[in-house]
Amino acid sequence: MSRAAIPGLPSRYPIGGHLPALYADDDFAQRFTAGLDTVLAPVFATLDNLPAYLDPRVAPADFLTWLGSWVGAADDPAWPVERRREAVGRAMELHRWRGTRRGLVEALRLALGVHAEVADDGAAVWSATPGADLPPPPPAEVLVRVWPGEGGQVDPDRVQEVLTAMCPVHTVCRLEILPGPPTDDEGR
Repeated sequence: MSRAAIPGLPSRYPIGGHLPALYADDDFAQRFTAGLDTVLAPVFATLDNLPAYLDPRVAPADFLTWLGSWVGAADDPAWPVERRREAVGRAMELHRWRGTRRGLVEALRLALGVHAEVADDGAAVWSATPGADLPPPPPAEVLVRVWPGEGGQVDPDRVQEVLTAMCPVHTVCRLEILPGPPTDDEGR
């Protein structure tokens, strides 16, 4: 939708009413300023509603990509508008949780509409007893299990893109795509 020209949009600040009394009855001056009012009305309407343009919950849909670029939000015009609004609105929170289980699960849910579980964490080990042998090393990789959400399908390439973007660089992520939520025999 273009905000440049909206037919019939009245100006809240008509210029003709602010002219000196000399021009109040001048037909040409009033028609000329009415033409300017038509051009300026969308500008005034945008400025009057500027806070709404900066709020992802109510901003026009075509502003979401631009607004998301301010906060580094993942945004795909193919996503439903409500998912795009949520991704932009929660971008700062996701940046704080980047590299964590919670951040990875939320990023996958927002970006792809899938459910996820992070099973292993690639943790470090230590011993509380001086001089004792170290415990066996934990797995060096993170296991991420993903299953379909409302969309019903999981695109492995898109999941891998999110994993690459959200996992710490030194971490290897192994991906399992499941047909549904994991059961107890799958290691939960």
